[in-house]
Amino acid sequence: MPLPDLPGAVSHRHDVVARTIAASLCIEDAAMSTRPLWSAALFASLCLVAGANALDAPAASTPQAKRTILDQHDQSGVAGTVIVLGTAELPAGGASGWHMHDGDESGYVLKGNLILKTRGKPDQVLKAGDHFFNPRGAVHNLVAAPDGDGGVALSTWIVDKGKPLAEPVK
Repeated sequence: MPLPDLPGAVSHRHDVVARTIAASLCIEDAAMSTRPLWSAALFASLCLVAGANALDAPAASTPQAKRTILDQHDQSGVAGTVIVLGTAELPAGGASGWHMHDGDESGYVLKGNLILKTRGKPDQVLKAGDHFFNPRGAVHNLVAAPDGDGGVALSTWIVDKGKPLAEPVK
C-alpha cells in the first residue's frame, strides 16, 4: 500500500521505516489512512530521542564547568597518543559531570576548593596548590566544594588520538 506524501518527510529511509511499521501492524485496508500511524511513529521516535538526551543531561540546577583547551600535540615517540593541556573552571556549586578519559590525567588546582569524586574511592578534597591524578578509565567528577566560590584546575591528559578527550558516564 503506498504511503501518502507527508509534509516534512526528510528522506527515503523514513519512508521505508513507515512502510515497515505499517506492514508489521498488518494494515491492509486501502481506505485506512497511514497518516495517523506515521505521525504516531514519528512522535514516539522523537520522544525516545528527547528522553534519552534528557537522561544524559546534567541537572538544570547544577552549574557546569567551563573547559578550555590551551594546547595539544602528538606525543613524540608514542604513536597514537596526544598530549592535551587545558583548564576546567567550576563556578560555585558547579561540576564537571561524571566522565572518563581514554588515557591518563594529571591535574593541579590553580584556585579555589574542589572535590575529586572517583568511583570506588573516597572523595579527595583539594585546595589551590594541590594536585591529583586520574588513571585511564577512572570514572570521576570534579565538583566545587560546598559553600565555596568554585575553583579552577589545570590538567594535562595523555590520551588515545582520535578519541574524545572525555566520555560522559552515568
